[in-house]
Amino acid sequence: MKITNNYTFHGELAVPGDKSISHRSIMFGAISDGLTEVTNFLQGADCLSTISCFRSLGIEIENTPDCILIHGKGLHGLKQANHTLDVGNSGTTTRLISGILAGQPFETTLNGDASIQKRPMKRIFTPLSSMGARFESLNGNDCAPFTVYGGQLHGIHYDSPVASAQVKSAVLLAGLYADGITGVTEPVLSRNHTELMLTGFGAHITSSGTTASIEPEPYLQGQQIQVPGDISSAAYFIALGLITPNSEILIKNVGVNPTRDGIIQAALAMGGNITLLNERTVSGEPVADILVKSSSLHGANIGGDLIPTLIDELPVIAVMAAFAEGTTTITDAQELRVKESDRIAVVTENLSAMGGNITPTEDGMIIKGGTPLHGACIQTHLDHRIAMSFAIAGLNADGETTFDDKDVVTISYPSFFEDIEKLTR
Repeated sequence: MKITNNYTFHGELAVPGDKSISHRSIMFGAISDGLTEVTNFLQGADCLSTISCFRSLGIEIENTPDCILIHGKGLHGLKQANHTLDVGNSGTTTRLISGILAGQPFETTLNGDASIQKRPMKRIFTPLSSMGARFESLNGNDCAPFTVYGGQLHGIHYDSPVASAQVKSAVLLAGLYADGITGVTEPVLSRNHTELMLTGFGAHITSSGTTASIEPEPYLQGQQIQVPGDISSAAYFIALGLITPNSEILIKNVGVNPTRDGIIQAALAMGGNITLLNERTVSGEPVADILVKSSSLHGANIGGDLIPTLIDELPVIAVMAAFAEGTTTITDAQELRVKESDRIAVVTENLSAMGGNITPTEDGMIIKGGTPLHGACIQTHLDHRIAMSFAIAGLNADGETTFDDKDVVTISYPSFFEDIEKLTR
């Protein structure tokens, strides 16, 4: 795959369904009674891993061209799998399903690809163990593969050391099976899709500030879920429209949940021309069309409470910063070290290879923009967001940009390169 910079970009597109919401629709539908129907589901590798895992746990799931049909069996309807569950590359699958498995009367082993086998799982082992489950990391390193020994759970209040929707969701899902109220307090509010969607299914959740609490043993009823477009996928086209001269892109039907819209806030802080149109609420989530026009960007400071709302978008924000005038400083983003790759190190490696001026820090990066980039061979490290971010950089760099593995984009955005082609002028 070779990318060059001889284009402008115009037109409209709809990005794939939100990955976080797609995962949750399968999980919550599986443990609810009756039929859950999901439209605009993300047919990416990560979400397909979630479907596979719940099929292995005895849930009938129909993946049709128009929708996903989940035949839920209620809170206590899962059955023990007869093999190790394969979570693929999906950290969301791994951590959230562990919360559900913690309350089951059987044991389950989970494993995934080489990336998952390096990602830290102690952050869920600790609170779920304190509720009464037991975990065994088979390599003794608090990573996958590991076995969950479900048990009788009791409610806790957990003060999470990290702002992580995966940790929060794992604890709240375990709380469905506990003997009392379970609560989680985060240092900063993380994305709240679990709270919104589980409430829609019938769970009793209260939220106040950075604390969410759930009551046990609710009656969950199957729902109709319309998944909005994923703002994490829209981010690449936001960046493309902003940094490419003479371009204008309309991205339709994007989820703009305030716990996820940090890419918009960061782009505005950098001087980006972005307008939200047709704002509305769909299946409990705020949705809008995003109009992006070419802009002269400038550096900005990105950190603090904004970071959890754009943690997955920081690689492409670093690319935007390379095309902005002045210095952009990203702080408080140490969570980037434990994503699909060490994204601080990998962004630094690839942006430097393209001629960018970037300095890594323990919790972020310092990017001095304005230096023209040139093509390079991008090392994706099996990280879909690295591949897509540097495709955007390559479309605005001199010469050719190539990739060691462009197919990694299928994890979250199978049609990514085709959608770029549609906008090409």
